[in-house]
Amino acid sequence: MSALAFTFVALLLVGPVPALLARAVWPMRAPRASIVLWQSIALAAVLSAFSAGIAIASRLFVPGPDGRPTATITSEIEVLGWPLWIAYVLVFALTMLVGARLVVAVVEVAIATRRRRAHHRMVVDLVGKSQKWGHHPRAGDGLRVLDVAEPLAYCLPGVRSRVVVSEGTLTTLADKEIAAILSHERAHLRARHDLVLEMFTAVHAAFPRFVRSASALDAVRLLIELLADDAALRATGPAPLARALVACAAGRTPAGAMAAGGPSTVLRVRRLGGRGNSIVLAMTAYLAAAAVLVVPTVALAVPWLTELHRLFIA
Repeated sequence: MSALAFTFVALLLVGPVPALLARAVWPMRAPRASIVLWQSIALAAVLSAFSAGIAIASRLFVPGPDGRPTATITSEIEVLGWPLWIAYVLVFALTMLVGARLVVAVVEVAIATRRRRAHHRMVVDLVGKSQKWGHHPRAGDGLRVLDVAEPLAYCLPGVRSRVVVSEGTLTTLADKEIAAILSHERAHLRARHDLVLEMFTAVHAAFPRFVRSASALDAVRLLIELLADDAALRATGPAPLARALVACAAGRTPAGAMAAGGPSTVLRVRRLGGRGNSIVLAMTAYLAAAAVLVVPTVALAVPWLTELHRLFIA
């Protein structure tokens, strides 16, 4: 039953739960807490999948005629029967496949993303010009200006991070609007939002296509942009930020970068004119995140561990 329960929880957390949460509106009023909730759901899904596989593996070592755990394939088949033994082995193999895919996905996403960023960083360092903007001593660090008439702004995270804007951004936007857009991009760099996206991308790639939900990635991308918007909001207020987002909405962004504009611009601008973040919703999301991790672990792992203890002391 523990294996079945773990499998049910894993399927629930990679399919229906992300789909329902992605359609909810309240996370926009608690973006940081909502990201923590999303992370808890992803981690709980991975842990549940592994726990299901381990629980299945433990059933392969059922007590034999002498009361001791079976240790050979023939003795396992003799006790379980062919159909049940094959089912257990297939589920265990699928779990190991998910684990292997997760490791491979983490490595592939990390390498591919950093390779793209390194290449584009080299390009902007060659064709762009370094420019200081603002009064802070480090205001010009990592800022590159491209000779492009269209307003655009994005950042390249990493150890040698860059904030990239166009000449069109500097000539079209007012000083407060430029400050808002730079605050937005630097918030991405300070909080390393790129690492959060990498984790979700890897988890998304690890699970089979027929059970995973594509809505999780889109929802987390939006929440990360909202976090950066909140940082810019505190620096300049809603009106300059809204105008800057609209101006840069159509700007093209290279792969691996994080842009101020994009398809979610309209939704984010509307949010700036609505109700602010809610402490009550944030606390509720944090409590839900803790429950997602703790409750299934306690409810499902304790019976399974009890069974393991009984099995190996027999």
